[in-house]
Amino acid sequence: MKPKQQRLVLVLAAIGAITAAGAIGLSAIGDTATYFYAPSDLAKARIAPGKAIRFGGLVEPGSVSKADGGLTLAFRVTDNAETTPIRFTGIVPDLFREGQGIIAEGSFDTSGTFIATTLLAKHDETYMPPEVAGALHKTAGKVE
Repeated sequence: MKPKQQRLVLVLAAIGAITAAGAIGLSAIGDTATYFYAPSDLAKARIAPGKAIRFGGLVEPGSVSKADGGLTLAFRVTDNAETTPIRFTGIVPDLFREGQGIIAEGSFDTSGTFIATTLLAKHDETYMPPEVAGALHKTAGKVE
């Protein structure tokens, strides 16, 4: 084989190997990734009960209630267009409060309530998780 042909074969083999590695990596990530949903996204999506997702928005003022000696928290999250109920059992982050942005990890039960296993709250007065800010920005034009 001539040197030019050898280089062409090596370049094509390298491109094929990189493409195969990328496809394998993307398929592995796709199986384990959890996506962020806002309440408006959930109104359109059909999320199966028990499927692990990330969900977030603003804690709706006046919606927070505690049960089981304060360990179980029930509240609603909104993006100013749609609202979804959440229930969380555990220690609530110190910065959790009404009107603030949160992200919850967990899954829906069969009644449509999101059962959170983890709550993430903002860390200062100006911070809002980028996903929550983007979801609120998308729905800002829809609110009358």
